[in-house]
Amino acid sequence: MTSIGTGYDLQNAVFSPDGRNFQAEYAVKAVESGGTAIGIRCAGGVVLAVEKIITSKLLKPGANKRISSVDRNIGIVSAGLVPDGRHLVSRARDEASSWRKLYKAPIPTKALADRVGQYVQAFTLYSSLRPFGVTAIVGGWDSEAEVPVDGQVGSGPKVGAGGKVEGTKNGGPGLFMVEPNGSYWGYYGAATGKGRQTAKGELEKLDLSAGTISLEQGVKEAARIIYVAHEDSKDKEFELEMTWISSMDGPTKGRHQEVPKELREEAEKFAKKAMEGDDEDEEKPTEGEKMEE
Repeated sequence: MTSIGTGYDLQNAVFSPDGRNFQAEYAVKAVESGGTAIGIRCAGGVVLAVEKIITSKLLKPGANKRISSVDRNIGIVSAGLVPDGRHLVSRARDEASSWRKLYKAPIPTKALADRVGQYVQAFTLYSSLRPFGVTAIVGGWDSEAEVPVDGQVGSGPKVGAGGKVEGTKNGGPGLFMVEPNGSYWGYYGAATGKGRQTAKGELEKLDLSAGTISLEQGVKEAARIIYVAHEDSKDKEFELEMTWISSMDGPTKGRHQEVPKELREEAEKFAKKAMEGDDEDEEKPTEGEKMEE
């Protein structure tokens, strides 16, 4: 029994006979039409970057931000429909504010990704709603301060439910990606948007799981990857936007901030030089070609 052209894509709340939600799949297509966005988890923090295609010469550089702060220690970058991304950021800020009001502390990165994922998933359940046409990358740095017990309430038991687990590492960098169907996953490096496959391949080459890349190196690699992913649309001009979050001992003191202009320009020079080097390598004849000559 086929599910193509039989009307199962007309309503959001209806599964096809083979268990597919076509509206959620179409939302992924909307994401692929947007500029490339990436996140890199480094040894000392997280770097977020996005490729902003310039659709008009009248646009003011730096005025149309695509990366937003949710709390002091967390940022979100999205690819896909820009208005959907802004609505999702507004909801994420509400969740962060609610957490801070209730627990008197910043929301952990994973907890925010979970709450945003649940909100996005709710838009796949009702025929009166449509899924979000964005994929969001959430990056942050959670406090490394040791808490007395799980949940930060009272002294609690030394072991067992609600008790303190000895040797547990607290806080550190966090990077999650929330899909249009509401699912979210933790990553060392995440990519979404039009150049997702190219960017993903470049991220895999970095061996991010080893945790050896510094925050400054991460900024340079993020710029290079965005430039590589832009090659498929090199006839269009773009603007690179980057932010970072470091540890309390790092350059941002645990806060989500824009990458300084000097460092961003240095990273862009590094990216362009790397691209020129790749072009020269492609132009050089191989040993087999030399033998044929």
